[in-house]
Amino acid sequence: MDATPILRVDKLVKRYGGLTAVDEASFEVRRGTVTGLIGPNGAGKTTTFDIIAGAQPPSGGRITYEGRDITGMATHELFHLGIVRSFQIPREYAGLTVLENLMVAPPDQPGESVWATWFAPGRCRDRERDVMNRADETLDFLGLTHLREELAGNLSGGQKKLLELGRAMMTDSKLVLLDEPGAGVNPTLMNKIMEMIRRLNRERGYTFCIVEHDMDLVAKLCDPVIVLVEGRVLTEGPFTEVANDPRVIDAYFGGAAA
Repeated sequence: MDATPILRVDKLVKRYGGLTAVDEASFEVRRGTVTGLIGPNGAGKTTTFDIIAGAQPPSGGRITYEGRDITGMATHELFHLGIVRSFQIPREYAGLTVLENLMVAPPDQPGESVWATWFAPGRCRDRERDVMNRADETLDFLGLTHLREELAGNLSGGQKKLLELGRAMMTDSKLVLLDEPGAGVNPTLMNKIMEMIRRLNRERGYTFCIVEHDMDLVAKLCDPVIVLVEGRVLTEGPFTEVANDPRVIDAYFGGAAA
């Protein structure tokens, strides 16, 4: 595993009037890791994700990706750099099939241009065939081939989370930000999602940063784990160390579990 950071967050701040949601948070996501970002409710985890993913501007601080300053860049710009983000509630195209949801993910398809469809139809057909073949390979990898022609809106919550992983695969992403992949997912599919994240990390080199409340998932999947409390980084390290840190216990349980 490469120890160099793919993402660096330096003294990130987000204020909403008099409320400070993120308070000079600093941390790194090392290339090739599955990094967990945890903390009690209101710790600023999702706000931090939103800022990294370009959904909200920061009030202060700096974010660098592969050594490049990406502070305040828009989501579509980050997408083209290789950063994608999933949501706690999946945002599939409900009226499209599972296959079509995957096929619309890759950027820069010539068929999106009216000019190309008129004057370069062969190139459009070739690219569409390549994209479809890749989508079928992705479905096979995720074990969703049997749902190829199903409308995405009819999938279960866990199947939609797998579909979001598939869309990330279709874009050649380098850094995938996952917001609570375990939320609303039954245990069987949760194990499947964890298996896919491990395989994508191990076999295809994806780096993951995951916000998650399910500590069992974090314990099995994430290393290292970063703990946010009141918008600041409290500690980070292997899950066993973090989980036994008295400050973390106090932040989650007010010392009751000590």
